[in-house]
Amino acid sequence: MYYGGYGYGGYGGYYGGYGYGYSGLYMIAMLLLVAALILAFYSQWKVNSTFRKYSQVQNRRGYTGADVARQLLYNAGITDVAVEQVRGNLTDHYDPKSKVLRLSETVFSSRSVAALGVAAHETGHAIQDNVGYVPLRARTGIYPAVSFSSKLAMPLIILGFLIGSFTRGNYTIALLGALLYAVVVFFQLVTLPVEFNASARAMRNLKEYGYLDEDEIPGARRVLSAAALTYVASAAAALATLLRFLAIILGNSGRRR
Repeated sequence: MYYGGYGYGGYGGYYGGYGYGYSGLYMIAMLLLVAALILAFYSQWKVNSTFRKYSQVQNRRGYTGADVARQLLYNAGITDVAVEQVRGNLTDHYDPKSKVLRLSETVFSSRSVAALGVAAHETGHAIQDNVGYVPLRARTGIYPAVSFSSKLAMPLIILGFLIGSFTRGNYTIALLGALLYAVVVFFQLVTLPVEFNASARAMRNLKEYGYLDEDEIPGARRVLSAAALTYVASAAAALATLLRFLAIILGNSGRRR
């Protein structure tokens, strides 16, 4: 779970001066981007405040986040995944390549309801990996392409806009950059079912195995629901930015012919 960033939506603000052709698409992109940014600020506040609130609520059974992660892995028959502590706050994540489930300092040794929810969520990713959950496999499989595309997309878009402004509307390079950026957007979209499913598995396991009492379950659910909003905001911002790029590129190409 990484909650600090919201993808690449912030780049969209740099290109307003290049023309607003395809105005319908542009307006849709701008409305979506504004909504995504509002959601991003809200979700960041929500996840921090909700986690902080339920970090003060200790579970009655006395389990730590690490306890729950290890026991859920054992219950699922997973023996090749290590559970480690990592520095930071809400830096929890599962690494499918190295088979390591890393829990932050505020989760690993904590007995809070919030910690158990986060630990169970990250363990949900390890279970997804173990059973071959298709969206997780897809996300893991395209990660090298995403890493490559994210590094080249913005330089190509910037270069393409500069070249296009001096070549009577030849925005081919900018369009290539936008297509590379589309790979990043696809990654963001694929992330949504992966995260939603991990949270669903977490809540089911916390209840089924009795790690949390019935009245403690809603607190863990609120923590994971707040976290899910950050992924929605990230995907929406990335999609809006892509649509805005395409509207400007296609609009300028058509206007200069």
